[in-house]
Parts: sequence; C-alpha cells; structure tokens
Amino acid sequence: MKKIAITMGDPNGISPEIIIKALNFLDLPQDKVVLVANKCIFDFYKEKYDLYLEKDYEIFEIPFKKEFIHVGEETEESGEFAFKTIVKACELAQNKIIDAIVTAPVSKNAMKMAGHDYSGQTEVLEQYLANSGQSAEMIFVCENFSLLLLTRHIALRDVAQYITRENIVEKVKQVNKSIRTQLGIENPKFAICALNPHCGEKGMFGGEEENEIIPAVIALRSLGINIDGPFSSDTLFANCYKGMYNYDCYIALYHDQGLIPIKMMEQEHCVNTTIGLDVLRTSPAHGTAFDIAGNNIANAHSMISAINLALK
Repeated sequence: MKKIAITMGDPNGISPEIIIKALNFLDLPQDKVVLVANKCIFDFYKEKYDLYLEKDYEIFEIPFKKEFIHVGEETEESGEFAFKTIVKACELAQNKIIDAIVTAPVSKNAMKMAGHDYSGQTEVLEQYLANSGQSAEMIFVCENFSLLLLTRHIALRDVAQYITRENIVEKVKQVNKSIRTQLGIENPKFAICALNPHCGEKGMFGGEEENEIIPAVIALRSLGINIDGPFSSDTLFANCYKGMYNYDCYIALYHDQGLIPIKMMEQEHCVNTTIGLDVLRTSPAHGTAFDIAGNNIANAHSMISAINLALK
C-alpha cells in the first residue's frame, strides 16, 4: 500500500469535515497517511462540532491560527493556507516521502485574494511538479468510465481557439500514456465530443469538426491510439446514462460539456484526478460548499473514492 498525503484545502469550507469522515470510515493504517494541515483546525472541529479523527495521523503543520477560521467564508488567510498545503505536498512528493497526493477542495477566489492567481489546483501542481516536457491533465475517474477535459477553466467564448488538431493530438497522446501507466488500462478506448450542435452539420454550424477534430482523430489513429468521434455530446452521454459505457475515456472539449453529465451520473464516486506528472493526484469531484460548511451534512463519498484511488 502506498503512502499518501492529504491536503486540508480551504479550512472554511467542508474540507475538514469530509477529511475526518473519510478517514474514520476507511480506518487506514497510520503509517500510510500524512496530513498537510494544522492541528488547530482539527481541534476546532472537535470542540465545536464533535467531529474528530479516530486515529492520530501524522500532520505536517502549515502555519494557521484558530482565530482565522471563519466557517462558510472566503478569506485571504484561508486562501494562503490552502495554497501552502498544496506546495508542501509537492515538496513531500519530490522528496519521495509520499507516493500520491489527495487534495481537499480549495477556493480559487480565496487563493487569489492571497496573491496566488491560479485557475485551479491542477495548475499549481503542474508548476511545482512538472519535469521537462510534462503537463498536467485533468481527468475524472468514475466507477464506470473516465472523462478528460480538453480545456479546463477558461471562458466559454475562448474555447474554440483551443480546439486545434495540434492540441488534441498532443493531449490525447499524453493521456493515453498516463492512462496506461498510471491507471493500468493497457489499450484505452477514447471517444471525443464534437464542439458544435449536430457535429457542425458539415460546416453549417461551425468548422471545428471538419477542420480540426476529424484530422486529429485520423492522426491519432495513425499512431495506434484507439479513438472514435467526434460525437454529439448529447447522444454520447445519453448512452452512458442508459448504461452503455463503450469507451474507457470520454473527451469533453470544455468544462460544462463534461462535468454536467458526469456529476449527474457519478458524482458521489467520481474522482478529479491529475495525470501526466510523476505523482498521481486525486481530489473529490466537488468544491468547498461554503453554503453547508459547519452543518455536519457534507457527503464524504467522493473523498473516500479519491483516497482509495490514490492508494491503488
């Protein structure tokens, strides 16, 4: 069994709650888990909500004070703390102290308030862990299928400019390699979504399918990669909803194209996974949920799945 680091994430959201619930449920050996956190957060949750860890896991302390805890609020202090937990986990991975990283949810806005302007944790991990030629990719791993986001946190109006033959070929080549080496699927089957309604209708509704996506698919097949498409995403994911999972990895071209169906079908057991780096990172497929923080109603299933995947 591997040794993993679990980062606290934003202490003002549901992250402390789901970490406590997940670890208590899994009852893992103490020598297989380290927490990148601060003990005062766990003390706060024990005193205020009677939520506490049943085992004494090792904690790599990141500076934080109990008076900085403001449950349900985005603050500069929580953003700074969350950012430092990610950086520390990267350091532990580089020093071979841990084999994988599990990150609890963070607030991108809170991190920005603290001066760290990243579009997500994936980008932080890439900056601190990527070696020459590597790039981090976001893939959502579920019970029945996985999903790659070709583009991540960018404005919808900007998506089309990233849908190029070159981008598609390079990303799918890298993800194909990572799925084989990190997820253990020897010859993964890919399905790629179209960008435009009805796959563009031969250029009537946009030219990305004819000019970029189809040439990319042909190029990838010539490299021996098993990929089909483009498919209209409504039909493709409707078949998944009916239980017809014909592919190992579905490729969505933009954030909501992929995450709406995956969260409708698989959210409780879906894991946000960063591949393409030397160290695997997993995370729950949801955010900080400030609106329910402190109510002891957060569902820890996705965090449990994230920990289990990191340990495999």
